Amino acid sequence: MQIAGLGGDAPMGGFVDNYMRQDPGSASYDPRAPMHGFTPEQLPVLSGLARAFAVSDRWFASAPCQTWPNRFFAHCGTAGGAVNNAPDRLPFTMQTVFNRLEEKKCAWRLYFDDFPQAATLSDLWGDVPGHFRRFADFAKDAAGGALPEYAFIEPRYFADFLSGTLPNDQHPPHDVAYGERLIAEVYAALRGGPAWRQTLLIVTYDEHGGCFDHVLPPPATPPGGPYPDGFRFDRLGVRVPAVIVSPYVRPGSVLRPRGATPFDHTTIIATLRALFALGPLTARDAAAPHLLDLLEDEPANDGPADFALPEVAPPGAAAMAAEKARPANDLQASLTAAAAHLPAAGVAAVGADIAARVKSFLGEV
Repeated sequence: MQIAGLGGDAPMGGFVDNYMRQDPGSASYDPRAPMHGFTPEQLPVLSGLARAFAVSDRWFASAPCQTWPNRFFAHCGTAGGAVNNAPDRLPFTMQTVFNRLEEKKCAWRLYFDDFPQAATLSDLWGDVPGHFRRFADFAKDAAGGALPEYAFIEPRYFADFLSGTLPNDQHPPHDVAYGERLIAEVYAALRGGPAWRQTLLIVTYDEHGGCFDHVLPPPATPPGGPYPDGFRFDRLGVRVPAVIVSPYVRPGSVLRPRGATPFDHTTIIATLRALFALGPLTARDAAAPHLLDLLEDEPANDGPADFALPEVAPPGAAAMAAEKARPANDLQASLTAAAAHLPAAGVAAVGADIAARVKSFLGEV
């Protein structure tokens, strides 16, 4: 347990202890490792966007647990009781903000590369085609002014052994430079598109990835049951990076909510609710602060035209062989299990070639 003192004011003392409790196997662990961070030089795109636009130091993960529950909070305002990356209750039947947008005739789209985690949500298996699109279409849609009112981008989680591409999700142990390139590509597409002056881009992370933070997560509004594992989701997770990019943001600003409730991933839903007069999904997103009252009245900050793509070594045969031999990380394992057991309706919603993509990242082709 990394978060010490959940019932009081004890410091965040579990990071090193948790890290050193790993099964040693053939590896040795340095207790200084979880206390490290990335320098601006190592993350030039994310740091550059933070300087050119805004960062928030009051944005927390929605729950003190893994990626899937936190991603569900961004989409649904609840994790439906899930506390880890486990597809054992597939499909997940929570209502989503995407459905709320459809009720208001607002377009939405989810861009993905290999397998979208959002495909585990059965409410997204509707009859309207085109909601799930490949990331390769994002720049084209942005350039043509064809982006929807709301777009959510999922990174590439797996190496593609057919095309020779490596993951860009910045999940350990992946090279964060590939994720930096993804962020730069997204920004350049938006900045160069005709809808730039109507754009709000939020770059954030599902959870903290084990990196140390000294700020104790505060209490949170429970979203409502079910709570099959006994946790009521009445506590936020560790702080996560959050960069807010828009012409309506002053350069170098730090955005914090006006009230006592901090930002969490349901702030995304709250912002959409404020923009499009949507009804709340849960008590959590109903209580979440939104971003609109922190934006400027006029779009006066165009920011840089683009960012140089961080250099990465071309993944040669040796690198791809090493990636293929490396055991799947926890997130990859959970997504693989979900993809392998996705019902036919979910496969149809994501796209007809998803089976081939799954075989590719499993190394079966």
